[in-house]
Amino acid sequence: MAFPTSVNSQITDSVTQANVKVLGDAPALSMGNLMQATSQALGNAAHNATTAQQQTAVTAQAATTMGVATLYSIDAASTGKATQAILGS
Repeated sequence: MAFPTSVNSQITDSVTQANVKVLGDAPALSMGNLMQATSQALGNAAHNATTAQQQTAVTAQAATTMGVATLYSIDAASTGKATQAILGS
């Protein structure tokens, strides 16, 4: 057990006030952390949505290009077949 010592009441009051300040700041700090994490998550969600929309547009453009190319190739193939039948080769 430690030796009993007399401590100035001003020291104990200052330590108590410092502890009260830390405890008083805790709710504000925790809400700040929560809001910062939430805003970062929402920013990431918006970025992911934008990226997904861009990728969908690229895929749709590629599908349209392939569809048009297929239509043209069917037309060319049927034209070639008809020409072959007419010429009799």
